[in-house]
Amino acid sequence: MMRLRQMSVFAHIVETGSITATAELLDVSKSVVSQHLKSLENELEILLLKRTTRKQSLTDAGQRFYQQCKMINQIANDAWLDVQQTKIIPQGRIRITAPSALMETLVAPSIGRLLLQYPLLMPELISHDQHLDLMNEDIDLAIRVGQSQESALKQKRIGTFRDVLCGKPDYIHSKPWQELAYISNTWQGKEIHHRFKAIAADKITPELKSSSMIQQSNTPHSSENISYKTTAHCVTNSFHTCLALIQSSSGIGIIPDFHLKTLSTELSDVFPDHRLPANSVYALHAFGKQMPLSVEVCLGAIEEQLTIAMAT
Repeated sequence: MMRLRQMSVFAHIVETGSITATAELLDVSKSVVSQHLKSLENELEILLLKRTTRKQSLTDAGQRFYQQCKMINQIANDAWLDVQQTKIIPQGRIRITAPSALMETLVAPSIGRLLLQYPLLMPELISHDQHLDLMNEDIDLAIRVGQSQESALKQKRIGTFRDVLCGKPDYIHSKPWQELAYISNTWQGKEIHHRFKAIAADKITPELKSSSMIQQSNTPHSSENISYKTTAHCVTNSFHTCLALIQSSSGIGIIPDFHLKTLSTELSDVFPDHRLPANSVYALHAFGKQMPLSVEVCLGAIEEQLTIAMAT
Protein backbone atom coordinates (compact mmCIF):
# COMPACT_ATOMS: atom_id res chain seq x y z
CA MET A 1 0.00 0.00 0.00
CA MET A 2 2.83 2.38 0.87
CA ARG A 3 4.54 1.60 -2.44
CA LEU A 4 1.43 2.67 -4.37
CA ARG A 5 1.30 5.88 -2.33
CA GLN A 6 4.95 6.61 -3.12
CA MET A 7 4.42 5.98 -6.83
CA SER A 8 1.39 8.30 -6.81
CA VAL A 9 3.38 11.06 -5.08
CA PHE A 10 6.23 10.64 -7.59
CA ALA A 11 3.82 11.14 -10.50
CA HIS A 12 2.51 14.31 -8.84
CA ILE A 13 6.08 15.64 -8.38
CA VAL A 14 6.71 15.19 -12.10
CA GLU A 15 3.42 16.80 -13.12
CA THR A 16 3.53 19.78 -10.73
CA GLY A 17 7.21 20.42 -11.38
CA SER A 18 8.37 20.56 -7.77
CA ILE A 19 8.20 19.04 -4.33
CA THR A 20 6.77 22.29 -2.95
CA ALA A 21 3.88 22.35 -5.45
CA THR A 22 3.15 18.67 -4.78
CA ALA A 23 3.03 19.30 -1.02
CA GLU A 24 0.49 22.07 -1.58
CA LEU A 25 -1.58 19.89 -3.92
CA LEU A 26 -1.71 16.98 -1.48
CA ASP A 27 -1.97 19.24 1.59
CA VAL A 28 1.06 17.68 3.30
CA SER A 29 4.47 19.02 4.33
CA LYS A 30 7.40 19.21 1.92
CA SER A 31 9.34 16.83 4.14
CA VAL A 32 6.65 14.15 3.72
CA VAL A 33 6.81 14.47 -0.08
CA SER A 34 10.61 14.38 -0.03
CA GLN A 35 10.59 11.29 2.19
CA HIS A 36 8.24 9.44 -0.20
CA LEU A 37 10.53 10.21 -3.14
CA LYS A 38 13.66 9.26 -1.20
CA SER A 39 12.15 5.97 0.01
CA LEU A 40 11.03 5.11 -3.52
CA GLU A 41 14.47 5.73 -5.02
CA ASN A 42 16.18 3.81 -2.22
CA GLU A 43 13.90 0.81 -2.66
CA LEU A 44 14.37 0.84 -6.44
CA GLU A 45 18.09 1.63 -6.08
CA ILE A 46 17.65 3.93 -9.07
CA LEU A 47 17.74 7.72 -9.38
CA LEU A 48 14.44 8.91 -10.80
CA LEU A 49 14.80 12.69 -10.63
CA LYS A 50 17.80 14.96 -11.04
CA ARG A 51 17.17 17.97 -8.84
CA THR A 52 18.76 21.33 -8.08
CA THR A 53 17.35 24.14 -5.93
CA ARG A 54 15.60 25.61 -9.00
CA LYS A 55 15.07 22.77 -11.43
CA GLN A 56 14.26 19.10 -11.72
CA SER A 57 14.38 16.67 -14.63
CA LEU A 58 13.64 13.01 -15.11
CA THR A 59 16.34 10.46 -15.66
CA ASP A 60 15.77 7.95 -18.48
CA ALA A 61 14.66 5.35 -15.91
CA GLY A 62 12.52 7.99 -14.22
CA GLN A 63 10.79 8.80 -17.51
CA ARG A 64 9.85 5.16 -18.12
CA PHE A 65 8.77 4.74 -14.48
CA TYR A 66 6.62 7.89 -14.63
CA GLN A 67 4.64 6.58 -17.62
CA GLN A 68 3.42 3.72 -15.44
CA CYS A 69 2.99 5.72 -12.24
CA LYS A 70 0.76 8.35 -13.83
CA MET A 71 -1.67 5.58 -14.71
CA ILE A 72 -2.16 4.92 -11.00
CA ASN A 73 -3.39 8.46 -10.44
CA GLN A 74 -5.52 8.35 -13.57
CA ILE A 75 -7.20 5.09 -12.53
CA ALA A 76 -7.76 6.44 -9.02
CA ASN A 77 -9.25 9.68 -10.35
CA ASP A 78 -11.48 7.84 -12.81
CA ALA A 79 -12.71 5.51 -10.05
CA TRP A 80 -13.43 8.46 -7.78
CA LEU A 81 -15.33 10.40 -10.44
CA ASP A 82 -17.24 7.31 -11.53
CA VAL A 83 -18.55 6.52 -8.06
CA GLN A 84 -19.26 10.20 -7.41
CA GLN A 85 -21.54 10.19 -10.44
CA THR A 86 -23.82 7.71 -8.67
CA LYS A 87 -24.50 10.46 -6.11
CA ILE A 88 -25.67 12.77 -8.91
CA ILE A 89 -27.42 10.48 -11.40
CA PRO A 90 -29.20 7.27 -10.31
CA GLN A 91 -27.54 4.44 -12.18
CA GLY A 92 -26.33 0.86 -12.01
CA ARG A 93 -27.84 -2.37 -10.81
CA ILE A 94 -30.44 -2.41 -8.04
CA ARG A 95 -32.19 -5.57 -6.82
CA ILE A 96 -35.70 -5.13 -5.45
CA THR A 97 -37.97 -7.80 -4.04
CA ALA A 98 -41.67 -7.62 -3.17
CA PRO A 99 -44.70 -9.91 -2.84
CA SER A 100 -46.34 -10.67 -6.18
CA ALA A 101 -49.37 -8.43 -5.62
CA LEU A 102 -47.22 -5.45 -4.62
CA MET A 103 -44.70 -6.10 -7.38
CA GLU A 104 -47.25 -6.16 -10.18
CA THR A 105 -49.41 -3.26 -9.07
CA LEU A 106 -46.99 -0.95 -7.24
CA VAL A 107 -43.31 -1.73 -7.69
CA ALA A 108 -43.07 -2.61 -11.40
CA PRO A 109 -45.14 0.37 -12.64
CA SER A 110 -43.20 2.84 -10.50
CA ILE A 111 -39.80 1.48 -11.56
CA GLY A 112 -40.95 1.40 -15.18
CA ARG A 113 -41.71 5.12 -15.11
CA LEU A 114 -38.46 5.79 -13.28
CA LEU A 115 -36.49 4.16 -16.11
CA LEU A 116 -37.85 6.75 -18.53
CA GLN A 117 -36.26 9.43 -16.36
CA TYR A 118 -33.09 7.54 -15.42
CA PRO A 119 -32.18 5.13 -18.24
CA LEU A 120 -28.85 4.23 -16.60
CA LEU A 121 -30.66 2.35 -13.84
CA MET A 122 -30.51 -1.43 -14.22
CA PRO A 123 -33.22 -2.83 -11.91
CA GLU A 124 -33.62 -6.51 -11.11
CA LEU A 125 -37.17 -7.08 -9.83
CA ILE A 126 -37.73 -10.25 -7.82
CA SER A 127 -41.37 -11.17 -7.24
CA HIS A 128 -41.59 -13.55 -4.28
CA ASP A 129 -44.34 -14.14 -1.75
CA GLN A 130 -41.83 -15.43 0.81
CA HIS A 131 -39.38 -13.19 2.68
CA LEU A 132 -35.92 -13.38 1.10
CA ASP A 133 -32.72 -12.84 3.08
CA LEU A 134 -31.44 -9.45 1.94
CA MET A 135 -27.78 -10.23 2.54
CA ASN A 136 -27.70 -13.78 1.17
CA GLU A 137 -29.76 -12.81 -1.90
CA ASP A 138 -27.90 -9.52 -2.44
CA ILE A 139 -31.14 -7.54 -2.20
CA ASP A 140 -30.88 -3.74 -2.13
CA LEU A 141 -34.51 -2.98 -1.31
CA ALA A 142 -37.35 -5.15 -0.03
CA ILE A 143 -41.01 -4.14 0.06
CA ARG A 144 -42.95 -6.12 2.66
CA VAL A 145 -46.29 -6.19 4.40
CA GLY A 146 -45.92 -5.79 8.16
CA GLN A 147 -43.00 -4.72 10.30
CA SER A 148 -39.89 -6.89 10.22
CA GLN A 149 -38.26 -8.32 13.34
CA GLU A 150 -34.80 -8.19 11.73
CA SER A 151 -33.03 -5.60 13.87
CA ALA A 152 -30.05 -5.36 11.50
CA LEU A 153 -32.22 -3.88 8.74
CA LYS A 154 -33.43 -0.33 8.34
CA GLN A 155 -37.16 -0.10 7.67
CA LYS A 156 -39.56 2.66 6.74
CA ARG A 157 -43.35 2.57 6.75
CA ILE A 158 -44.39 3.78 3.31
CA GLY A 159 -48.16 3.31 3.35
CA THR A 160 -51.12 1.07 4.05
CA PHE A 161 -53.73 -0.98 2.23
CA ARG A 162 -56.58 -3.33 3.13
CA ASP A 163 -57.27 -6.88 2.07
CA VAL A 164 -60.75 -7.56 0.71
CA LEU A 165 -62.49 -10.92 1.00
CA CYS A 166 -63.88 -11.37 -2.49
CA GLY A 167 -64.98 -13.77 -5.17
CA LYS A 168 -66.80 -13.98 -8.50
CA PRO A 169 -70.31 -12.52 -8.19
CA ASP A 170 -71.98 -15.61 -9.67
CA TYR A 171 -70.10 -17.85 -7.24
CA ILE A 172 -70.84 -15.66 -4.20
CA HIS A 173 -74.56 -15.77 -4.96
CA SER A 174 -74.66 -19.45 -5.89
CA LYS A 175 -74.89 -20.69 -2.30
CA PRO A 176 -75.05 -19.43 1.29
CA TRP A 177 -71.87 -17.52 2.09
CA GLN A 178 -71.14 -19.92 4.96
CA GLU A 179 -70.65 -22.67 2.38
CA LEU A 180 -68.27 -20.74 0.11
CA ALA A 181 -64.89 -22.46 -0.26
CA TYR A 182 -61.92 -20.45 0.96
CA ILE A 183 -58.70 -20.14 -1.10
CA SER A 184 -55.73 -19.18 1.08
CA ASN A 185 -52.11 -18.20 0.57
CA THR A 186 -49.42 -20.29 2.26
CA TRP A 187 -48.59 -17.48 4.68
CA GLN A 188 -52.20 -17.56 5.92
CA GLY A 189 -52.17 -21.23 6.79
CA LYS A 190 -55.19 -23.51 6.56
CA GLU A 191 -57.14 -22.30 9.58
CA ILE A 192 -58.47 -18.86 8.68
CA HIS A 193 -59.56 -16.19 11.11
CA HIS A 194 -60.54 -12.72 9.94
CA ARG A 195 -61.80 -9.89 12.12
CA PHE A 196 -64.09 -7.52 10.27
CA LYS A 197 -65.29 -4.14 11.41
CA ALA A 198 -68.64 -2.86 10.20
CA ILE A 199 -68.44 0.32 8.17
CA ALA A 200 -71.73 1.27 9.84
CA ALA A 201 -73.07 -0.61 12.86
CA ASP A 202 -76.69 -0.59 11.63
CA LYS A 203 -75.64 -2.41 8.47
CA ILE A 204 -74.94 -5.71 10.27
CA THR A 205 -77.73 -8.03 9.21
CA PRO A 206 -79.56 -10.46 11.54
CA GLU A 207 -78.22 -13.31 9.38
CA LEU A 208 -74.63 -12.31 10.14
CA LYS A 209 -75.35 -11.96 13.85
CA SER A 210 -76.96 -15.41 14.12
CA SER A 211 -74.44 -17.29 11.98
CA SER A 212 -72.36 -19.99 13.67
CA MET A 213 -69.34 -18.65 11.79
CA ILE A 214 -69.73 -15.21 13.38
CA GLN A 215 -68.69 -14.66 17.00
CA GLN A 216 -69.30 -11.24 18.50
CA SER A 217 -66.50 -9.77 20.59
CA ASN A 218 -66.95 -8.74 24.23
CA THR A 219 -65.94 -5.14 23.59
CA PRO A 220 -68.40 -2.31 24.36
CA HIS A 221 -69.03 -1.87 20.63
CA SER A 222 -69.35 -5.57 19.86
CA SER A 223 -72.04 -4.88 17.27
CA GLU A 224 -69.36 -3.31 15.07
CA ASN A 225 -66.96 -6.25 15.14
CA ILE A 226 -67.41 -9.72 13.74
CA SER A 227 -65.10 -12.69 13.64
CA TYR A 228 -65.00 -14.95 10.60
CA LYS A 229 -63.51 -18.41 10.99
CA THR A 230 -63.20 -21.19 8.45
CA THR A 231 -60.85 -23.87 7.15
CA ALA A 232 -59.26 -23.24 3.77
CA HIS A 233 -60.47 -25.53 1.01
CA CYS A 234 -57.32 -24.91 -1.03
CA VAL A 235 -53.88 -23.47 -0.13
CA THR A 236 -51.45 -21.99 -2.67
CA ASN A 237 -47.95 -20.55 -2.39
CA SER A 238 -48.53 -17.83 -4.98
CA PHE A 239 -50.74 -14.76 -5.05
CA HIS A 240 -51.41 -15.20 -8.77
CA THR A 241 -52.42 -18.84 -8.28
CA CYS A 242 -54.80 -17.79 -5.53
CA LEU A 243 -56.21 -15.05 -7.75
CA ALA A 244 -56.64 -17.44 -10.68
CA LEU A 245 -58.62 -19.87 -8.51
CA ILE A 246 -60.83 -17.09 -7.21
CA GLN A 247 -61.42 -15.79 -10.74
CA SER A 248 -62.36 -19.29 -11.88
CA SER A 249 -65.13 -19.42 -9.23
CA SER A 250 -63.29 -22.06 -7.19
CA GLY A 251 -63.73 -20.10 -3.99
CA ILE A 252 -63.28 -16.81 -2.17
CA GLY A 253 -60.08 -15.28 -0.81
CA ILE A 254 -58.40 -12.02 0.17
CA ILE A 255 -57.09 -9.62 -2.47
CA PRO A 256 -55.40 -6.26 -1.72
CA ASP A 257 -57.82 -3.39 -2.29
CA PHE A 258 -55.45 -1.59 -4.68
CA HIS A 259 -55.30 -4.72 -6.84
CA LEU A 260 -59.02 -5.34 -6.60
CA LYS A 261 -59.65 -1.90 -8.09
CA THR A 262 -58.10 -3.11 -11.33
CA LEU A 263 -60.45 -6.14 -11.30
CA SER A 264 -63.63 -4.37 -10.21
CA THR A 265 -65.69 -5.86 -13.06
CA GLU A 266 -64.60 -9.41 -12.21
CA LEU A 267 -64.66 -9.80 -8.44
CA SER A 268 -67.04 -8.61 -5.72
CA ASP A 269 -66.65 -8.01 -2.01
CA VAL A 270 -68.20 -10.87 0.00
CA PHE A 271 -68.98 -8.49 2.90
CA PRO A 272 -69.30 -5.04 1.31
CA ASP A 273 -70.54 -3.50 4.58
CA HIS A 274 -67.45 -4.60 6.52
CA ARG A 275 -63.73 -4.23 6.18
CA LEU A 276 -60.56 -5.83 7.48
CA PRO A 277 -57.87 -3.93 9.43
CA ALA A 278 -55.32 -1.91 7.44
CA ASN A 279 -51.99 -3.55 6.55
CA SER A 280 -48.82 -1.48 6.82
CA VAL A 281 -46.30 -1.63 3.98
CA TYR A 282 -42.60 -1.30 4.84
CA ALA A 283 -39.47 -0.73 2.82
CA LEU A 284 -36.39 -2.56 4.15
CA HIS A 285 -32.72 -2.16 3.33
CA ALA A 286 -29.33 -2.76 4.92
CA PHE A 287 -27.83 0.68 4.25
CA GLY A 288 -26.98 3.14 6.98
CA LYS A 289 -26.88 6.90 6.51
CA GLN A 290 -25.18 6.53 3.13
CA MET A 291 -28.11 5.14 1.16
CA PRO A 292 -27.23 4.90 -2.56
CA LEU A 293 -29.08 7.42 -4.71
CA SER A 294 -30.49 4.62 -6.88
CA VAL A 295 -32.12 3.03 -3.82
CA GLU A 296 -33.37 6.39 -2.59
CA VAL A 297 -35.13 7.31 -5.86
CA CYS A 298 -36.61 3.82 -6.28
CA LEU A 299 -37.97 3.89 -2.74
CA GLY A 300 -39.45 7.33 -3.33
CA ALA A 301 -41.11 6.22 -6.56
CA ILE A 302 -42.64 3.12 -4.93
CA GLU A 303 -43.92 5.14 -1.97
CA GLU A 304 -45.49 7.67 -4.34
CA GLN A 305 -47.12 4.89 -6.38
CA LEU A 306 -48.64 3.38 -3.23
CA THR A 307 -50.05 6.77 -2.24
CA ILE A 308 -51.58 7.21 -5.71
CA ALA A 309 -53.01 3.69 -5.73
CA MET A 310 -54.75 4.21 -2.40
CA ALA A 311 -56.09 7.62 -3.41
CA THR A 312 -57.81 6.44 -6.60
